[in-house]
Amino acid sequence: MWDYPRPPSAEVTPRRVVVELGGRVVARTGRAVRVCETSHPPVYYVPREDVAPGVLERAAGSSWCEWKGRATYWDAVVDGRRYPAVGWSYEDPAPGYEHLRGAVAFYPSRVDRALVDGEQVRAQAGDFYGGWITADVVGPFKGKPGTLGW
Repeated sequence: MWDYPRPPSAEVTPRRVVVELGGRVVARTGRAVRVCETSHPPVYYVPREDVAPGVLERAAGSSWCEWKGRATYWDAVVDGRRYPAVGWSYEDPAPGYEHLRGAVAFYPSRVDRALVDGEQVRAQAGDFYGGWITADVVGPFKGKPGTLGW
C-alpha cells in the first residue's frame, strides 16, 4: 500500500463487499468503488442502491478531503436502534471522483462485520480513517498515534 497513488485512485471492483450491523446484512455489492491512497488500506464505497432501504440517515457534521471534497456522514438505523456515524459519502465529489457520488463508505470499526470476498476485514487504527485491512494488504498504515504527519 506504500505504492498506492497520491492523489488516490478510485476504481470499480467486482469484489464482493458485505456489511453487517445489528444482526443484519445492511449492504451487499459486487460493484463497490475501491479507493487506494498512499499509507492507507483501501476503502470500499458501496453504491447506495446496494444498501438496505431505510437504513441510512444523514448525520451531523462534515469533513474535507483535499482530493475528494466535502464528506457527508451517515448514521444507520437497524430495527429501531441508531448507530452513529457508521459511514460517509461525497455527495458532490471533486472532479476525477464523480463515480463516488451516490456511494457510502462504512467504517469497519463501527459495524459488526465488513467482508471482502468472504474475508472479514480488520479496521484501520484510529477513529478518523476508515480503511479495510485484508490479508492482501501490507502496512504499516496511517492512523495509529504518531502517524498523522506521514
